[in-house]
Amino acid sequence: MTSPQNGLVVITGGPGSGKTTLISLLHEAGFATAPEAGRAIIQDQTAIGGPAVADPALRAELNLCWDLRSYRWALNQPEPVFFDHALPSLAAHYRLASGPVPPHVEAAIAAFRYRPQVFLAPWWPEIYRNDAERRQTLVEARQTSEAIVEAYSRRGYQLIELPRVDPRNRLRFVLECLNLSAPVTSATTSGR
Repeated sequence: MTSPQNGLVVITGGPGSGKTTLISLLHEAGFATAPEAGRAIIQDQTAIGGPAVADPALRAELNLCWDLRSYRWALNQPEPVFFDHALPSLAAHYRLASGPVPPHVEAAIAAFRYRPQVFLAPWWPEIYRNDAERRQTLVEARQTSEAIVEAYSRRGYQLIELPRVDPRNRLRFVLECLNLSAPVTSATTSGR
């Protein structure tokens, strides 16, 4: 019998490395996907004039809540479910924004595990672009990528680097690594 966590597949990496594009292709192919918390939180907080836009600690707490909800939602979906980032990414956020990871966040990262092999979209400055939510400089984006690698590795995940190829070939790479073909049914998402 396989662990339910084996069906929870994480795609992570620094900003602007092609994660969300790959998640969108997986969704279009019919797989269940859990969108990135950080981008959605910034969009929602901006839309309502919320305080988390300017408060990294509050934004991290909202991110934790979002990721825990997405995790529980995913356990009730047909496997596999693909995550655009996951709980261990929060450790990178704390390292870069405010210092040590709070004990309750470490507890969540330890308790809510994903498939041990995590796909890493590597730092790729040639495709990096700023937008309304992605405001990091190239240096900050690279530091974020390095912090994410450290966060997942330190917590026992094996990183599988995605090739620096076009999105469709990245999709093919992921499906081949997991020995998958696209499902017949339409996709579901965790929404917001």
